[in-house]
Amino acid sequence: MFGYRVPAPDEAMLISGGRRGLGGAPFRVVTGHGKFVLPVFRKTRFLTLSMCEAEVTETCVTRQGIALHVRAVIAFKVGNDTESIINAGQRFLSDQDQMSVLTGRIFAGHLRSIIGSMTVEEIVTERQKLAAEVLDTSKVEMAKIGLIVDSLQIQSIDDGATGYIDAMSAPHKAAIQRQAQIAQAQATQASVEAEQVAARNQAEYARQTAIVKAEYSAEVDRAQAQAAQAGPLAQAHAQQEVLAAQTELAQRQAQLRQQQLVAEIVKPAEAEAQRIKLLAIAEAERMKIQAEAASSYDRVALDRMLIDQLPQIVKEAAGGLAGANVNVLNGADGLGEIAAGLVAQGLTILDSVRQNLNGQNSDGRPANGLLELQGYLRTPEADGEAAKEDKPRDAE
Repeated sequence: MFGYRVPAPDEAMLISGGRRGLGGAPFRVVTGHGKFVLPVFRKTRFLTLSMCEAEVTETCVTRQGIALHVRAVIAFKVGNDTESIINAGQRFLSDQDQMSVLTGRIFAGHLRSIIGSMTVEEIVTERQKLAAEVLDTSKVEMAKIGLIVDSLQIQSIDDGATGYIDAMSAPHKAAIQRQAQIAQAQATQASVEAEQVAARNQAEYARQTAIVKAEYSAEVDRAQAQAAQAGPLAQAHAQQEVLAAQTELAQRQAQLRQQQLVAEIVKPAEAEAQRIKLLAIAEAERMKIQAEAASSYDRVALDRMLIDQLPQIVKEAAGGLAGANVNVLNGADGLGEIAAGLVAQGLTILDSVRQNLNGQNSDGRPANGLLELQGYLRTPEADGEAAKEDKPRDAE
């Protein structure tokens, strides 16, 4: 639109003509928006608000009287407030490049003043302190001309040909060199030790490798030997298993044959022996019963026979006395005693025979009643011979 002006974001528009500005300024300040300006009656100018740079290179003398060449860089701009814009506009609007020149001169003066109160050691070691003091001393003066300083950087400090800074740094350089030499020696020693360790490791690795190779070779040899022996060993194991199977089969056949023999011979023999034993026991029992029955019958028959033969026994005994020369001294009593003796003898014979039939003889031998009876029942001829033998004894 004709007559409507808008400043850039980093600019301030100064409108002169018509009403005066703030605080009696000869112009009005417009920032951040546009303004309608009457042609011919109003005049507009623009003041930059962007960052500016000023470089200072100055030779300063320290409190020790040593000249130092100091190089510094200042970053500054016009303040954003209306008062700063008015102050800067009144001083630099026609020639805005003068802001850098004037700022450099102002800081150069303050830099000389502050360095003159410090030593070289303080300046070298405390550059931030130097920059802060320069900023503090120049702040009020810069505000008067509408400028603010964002930063101050000391770029370099040089003492020229005096060599003070070098001398000041010599102990540190020597210490650093000494530390560097020590570090180098330690590094060399560490390197040598590392090389020795590496050599030992290599030797150990070579030894281990040789051992592993030897073990591998031995293992390969063992494997080959085992492979070579595998066939015969397998055949031997197979034969051994066959022999074991044959032995087991033979044992089983022997056990089976033993069981067959037991079933075919031993068991029938045992059964036959048991049968024979039972038959023998039965036969013995039968014979015992028959013997007991016969014995009982013989006793009865013998007793009967003895009773029947007792008169004959007495008669035979008396007949034996018939041819004997017997002297009877006591008459009839003597004859009665002889007769009684004959009867008693017959009874004694009868009793002896009965005892023998019941058990044993007086000497412990088994008795036979019939034989005993035959012994007593002798023939008359035998009795006559006995009487002849006894005759002389009787005569006596």
